Amino acid sequence: MFDNLNWWEIGALLLLALLIFGERLPMVITDGLRMLRNLRNMARNATSDLSRELGTDIQLEDLHPKSFIRKHLLSEEDEEALRKPLQGMYKDLKSDLSGIKSELKDVADAADLRSTGSTATTGSSATTTGGAVAPDASPNGAGTVARRVFDADAT
Repeated sequence: MFDNLNWWEIGALLLLALLIFGERLPMVITDGLRMLRNLRNMARNATSDLSRELGTDIQLEDLHPKSFIRKHLLSEEDEEALRKPLQGMYKDLKSDLSGIKSELKDVADAADLRSTGSTATTGSSATTTGGAVAPDASPNGAGTVARRVFDADAT
């Protein structure tokens, strides 16, 4: 509980408590400890009553609604039946994301070709987008192949 506090900070807190409560500090500490003990006993009694009513062994950590339902109300088959559609959706999402990743990689490769200047574009003579290869539509009909590079600034 006091892992983040060093000895100086604990001492400062004790000095502050002494200044605030004065001579009543031992009484306040005693009352606080008594209240903490009573709360623990109440929680222990509630779990034992609940465990006796349900006929199963319940720990205090099991009172969280999610863990309670998993442990005491669902069988392993029910839990597997609930997980199966979610696993299918996860696989579909993963395959879609891998497809998007490969498309983005292709776009990045095309943009990288432009930045290195290894390919030259012929302005309006190439009639493709996204780095695909197309025949040159020049008026002289030479039919040379040009590669248009993706322009990131134009989009």
